[in-house]
Amino acid sequence: MKILIIDDERAIRNSLGEILEDEGYLVETAEDGSMGLEMASKGNFDVIFCDIKMPGMDGLEVLDKISEEGIDASVIMISGHGDIDTAVECIKKGAFDFIQKPLDLNRILITVKNATEKTSLASQNKVLKKKVFGQEMIGSSPAMEHIREIIGKVAGTDARVLITGPNGSGKELVARSLHRQSERSSMPYIEVNCAAIPGELIESELFGHEKGSFTSAIKQHKGKFEQADGGTLFLDEIGDMSLAAQAKVLRVLQEKKLSRVGSDKDIEVDVRVIAATNKDLKAEIEKGNFREDLYHRLSVIVIQVPSLDERKTDIPLLVDYFTNQICSESAMPRKSFSPEAIKALQEKSWTGNIRELRNVVERLLILGDSTISEKNVQDFV
Repeated sequence: MKILIIDDERAIRNSLGEILEDEGYLVETAEDGSMGLEMASKGNFDVIFCDIKMPGMDGLEVLDKISEEGIDASVIMISGHGDIDTAVECIKKGAFDFIQKPLDLNRILITVKNATEKTSLASQNKVLKKKVFGQEMIGSSPAMEHIREIIGKVAGTDARVLITGPNGSGKELVARSLHRQSERSSMPYIEVNCAAIPGELIESELFGHEKGSFTSAIKQHKGKFEQADGGTLFLDEIGDMSLAAQAKVLRVLQEKKLSRVGSDKDIEVDVRVIAATNKDLKAEIEKGNFREDLYHRLSVIVIQVPSLDERKTDIPLLVDYFTNQICSESAMPRKSFSPEAIKALQEKSWTGNIRELRNVVERLLILGDSTISEKNVQDFV
């Protein structure tokens, strides 16, 4: 574990550094805020001790900059002029803890232990998020670059987004990218496939229910909106949602409150809603299957995800990505695709889009030669 000490008093830097080094930590020091911030941005530290009262850039400014730059370290503020208001302000700005001078040995060691555990948990959380959310969207075609550009502009806002495109084109990846790049990224990300839930259960699934509200309601249940409170709710295939459920979703979006099935009590929720569909919702509105007012609430930003047939230049990158993924997950020897095989895949029509391509790559890796040939494609696709 690496620790940075930022303090203008040499005696503090030296004594605190010696204590931590005796405990086996790697320690570096900085004599002012500017130097400390520069080191923090480059040094990959786990814990940072930062004095509050320093000439030039003070500790609170350093804390603000660390937060703005997204530096992954637990920051412990230290001061000889501490009071409750200062400590509260530090914690609000993102500090892990506040320690008053003169520094107490036991307090330092306990705080560092807790801070390093927190940093370790944060690192594990990032790894888990990668597993849950997957990798970045694969592709360098103009269509994919355009989508990335929109995500970059929209992710930091709370604007509702409607993602459209055919089945298997990767709409859920766009939703996950929006959440991952948003300020809500540390909060829950909840997915609901509206097409997979029976119509009579969709309201209970979304809004929850009270015990005894219907025959099988043997206990209270929090719905997806409550589970996503503070984070993002992804409503996939929203075009398949019943009109009754649409009316309740509209109310939540308008009033930011809901009531569980079997209850008239309002529950406030703070949720960013991202929706997706493979249907033409304007046509569904004309047919009376979808509420126009809900459509306008959901479609502040519309992102159209192209079919694979519209971005065939991305197929080589996708094949390489799926090959690495499948071989790694299945512990099978890695195979390569010949240029002729790639060309044959690009000439095919992909009605099942990305999902179909992944299945085909897996089939070819299992059945094909060590270097997958054009003939393999012709035989097995």
